[in-house]
Amino acid sequence: MKAQRWHEAVYQCQQQGQGYVLITVLSAAGSTPRDAGAKMVVTADGQFDTIGGGHLEYVSIEKARQLLIVGKQSQSVESFPLAAKLGQCCGGAVKVLFETHVHHGQTLAVFGGGHVAQSLVPILAQLPLQIRWVDNRPPTFDTSALPSNVTCLFNDDAVSEMEHLPTNAWTIILTHNHQLDYELVEQGLKHNQLGFLGMIGSDTKAERFRLRLQNRGFEQSQIDSLVSPIGALSVQGKRPVEVAVSISAQIINLLNGIQPNSTQPNTKPLTTETVGEQTTQCV
Repeated sequence: MKAQRWHEAVYQCQQQGQGYVLITVLSAAGSTPRDAGAKMVVTADGQFDTIGGGHLEYVSIEKARQLLIVGKQSQSVESFPLAAKLGQCCGGAVKVLFETHVHHGQTLAVFGGGHVAQSLVPILAQLPLQIRWVDNRPPTFDTSALPSNVTCLFNDDAVSEMEHLPTNAWTIILTHNHQLDYELVEQGLKHNQLGFLGMIGSDTKAERFRLRLQNRGFEQSQIDSLVSPIGALSVQGKRPVEVAVSISAQIINLLNGIQPNSTQPNTKPLTTETVGEQTTQCV
């Protein structure tokens, strides 16, 4: 058993997109190893905190692992008499709650809450994705109707949310502010373990950003990993829903193992002469 507390383990599992079972002692009667409220976390290859040890904890861990194999969100309650059957002679009895949290798929973060994002997220939410929708402005739309695989995060410091993304997360940047877009791109490249980093905008905006990144000392291989303009070239249009469909098409390709190619950035060295005027972004 690892010394990490159960709530720290839950946070870590959620950040890494890892399935886990939260075990809670609901009630304890008589002589028991732990009182009601004791908790522990079980993953496929580890356990954190304790509900008292002994055979009770052993059989609880085994049950939790079986629940993870089944792979369904669930809650169940088991009653355990702490007698000879469990190899414990405390003489009490406990009820234990098992809450199974499964990993539903690829983590995708959408930064920005404008018109394109409002068209995009409902489309992406129908795919096997765990979506984090991040904006630095208060919501101007109803978030209560969003599916359970969408988590809305409104943070004045949206860039800090990039730091907390799990390894291999996919990221789409389409905020209302060019400078914020740049800061998110820079932080995304520093993260260094993202599976996909895409940004909305014109070719001119993308080239300006790449030049800035080059001047800030980023390696060419890092700069080349930025996919901008984001979206499938086969889907044209400038309306928010058309842009959303184009981006969705590229994400669907990723889900099917098709890596970006036609939207890959120009990898030739950039100079100030190769970069034109920046255009207005509409998100």
